[in-house]
Amino acid sequence: MRITAELGDITKVDTDAIVNAANSSLLGGGGVDGAIHAAAGPELLEACQELRRTRLPGGLAVGDAVATPGFALPARWVIHTVGPNRHAGQTDPALLGSCFARSLEVAAGLGARSVAFPAVSAGVYGWDPDDVATIAVGSVRGWAPPPRPDDAAAEGADGSGDVEHVRFVLFSERLLEAFDAALAS
Repeated sequence: MRITAELGDITKVDTDAIVNAANSSLLGGGGVDGAIHAAAGPELLEACQELRRTRLPGGLAVGDAVATPGFALPARWVIHTVGPNRHAGQTDPALLGSCFARSLEVAAGLGARSVAFPAVSAGVYGWDPDDVATIAVGSVRGWAPPPRPDDAAAEGADGSGDVEHVRFVLFSERLLEAFDAALAS
């Protein structure tokens, strides 16, 4: 798997799936979450409302992930994950690492070959950019797709695939520096 970091706007990247640093309500918010909802169009909110009505009535748990279509985005899918909020006392690095691992599991289940991540929890959730970068890169490097039966692997019968490229698409030079350093180590 190739892992890269770049400065950019995650709502404009050409990739199979982008990851949304969502809140547990899945109903939009500020930062990356608000930008993704705005760029995807009102259908994204409708899809998230449907998830809340059906599969996730209590919201999405911290560290978990779920997918919706990308609607007006260049990406085919949006994978929503809820990062831990340091300001609310959620300081366990394993919760943050789970955001990246679970998002990759969801992506593989969709058959996504390329995934773009933001710096989950590095914004208003108060995590230090260097910590986020170290945890994110470590989680991605340590992730392995779930085993598939030989028949499914040979034919792709279960719809899952191998994620070939993970891109960290970051909105500031400071975040890019942190991810470049983590990738170099």
